[in-house]
Amino acid sequence: MKTTSLVFVCITLAACGKSPPSETVESLAANPERLKQLREQCKTDRAKLGDELCNRVAEATNRRFFGDGKTPYNPPKEAPKF
Repeated sequence: MKTTSLVFVCITLAACGKSPPSETVESLAANPERLKQLREQCKTDRAKLGDELCNRVAEATNRRFFGDGKTPYNPPKEAPKF
């Protein structure tokens, strides 16, 4: 009986954990409209959305701005003339 109760308590506590994030950094970076909505919500009500989602929103914003880091820098052959 004790073992059954202990197993039940463990299963109940495990079920209380957070569900996996539904929006990844990649999916947010690919959807600028959704990213814009979430950025505004993170600015106004971060406590409601949570730090985890707002951190993913910030990372997606950085990826959209800076790129994926795989594009090489190709400087111009000649300096611009002023």
